[in-house]
Amino acid sequence: MRQVVLDTETTGLEWRTGDRVIEIGCVELVNRNLTGRHYHVFVNPEREVDAGAIAVHGITNEFLADKPRFRDVAEDFEAFVRDSELIIHNAAFDVGFLDNELGLIGRARLAETCAGVIDTLKMAKEQHPGKKASLDALCERYEVANAHRTLHGALLDAELLADVYLAMTRGQESLIMALDDGLGPGEAGGGWGGERPPVRVLRASGDELATHQAYLEKMGEAMWLPRPPAPAEEGA
Repeated sequence: MRQVVLDTETTGLEWRTGDRVIEIGCVELVNRNLTGRHYHVFVNPEREVDAGAIAVHGITNEFLADKPRFRDVAEDFEAFVRDSELIIHNAAFDVGFLDNELGLIGRARLAETCAGVIDTLKMAKEQHPGKKASLDALCERYEVANAHRTLHGALLDAELLADVYLAMTRGQESLIMALDDGLGPGEAGGGWGGERPPVRVLRASGDELATHQAYLEKMGEAMWLPRPPAPAEEGA
């Protein structure tokens, strides 16, 4: 099971009005284990970064001036996330921005490249209704150290989210272990792989059916036997 924890930073909050991606950070999980592989890139958005966004992530226009454009990194990005399940906090935001970038250069949307998306913001709201569900709040709840997070950053946030996701879904580890052992959930010695042998169906013989029927008749009237029709009342 390959999963990619993903985060982006952007020029602003709304791709529909022209905001663009400026940073992508991804870390890889295989069977719920961090592999050490990651993908990280800064992107020249070909427009100015909003002052409010700079206050959040600290990525300036001057810093991005010599960075590659999205079209220059799209192929490498797709290669890293291809066929994986994406894990994203507030997935609608990041997927919307990335699909917009891909669409601007005529490439397929993420839904056609990846196996699916898990939204940890939605998960957190379902697991802890009424509680704060920001990444910082989840780090505090699940005791994930984030004191070094003074500004948002795509790779740092993806690394923190990976730890948070593993803590949120800790009970799934037993399933992964069962799959690795070739056992189904709750099975001891039974396997998932390979074809099952055909099931033999043994039907009762005529003599066996007759013996069974005679035994039932000896038991007298039973609720599962068909009842004879009640006699008609006189004068009816």
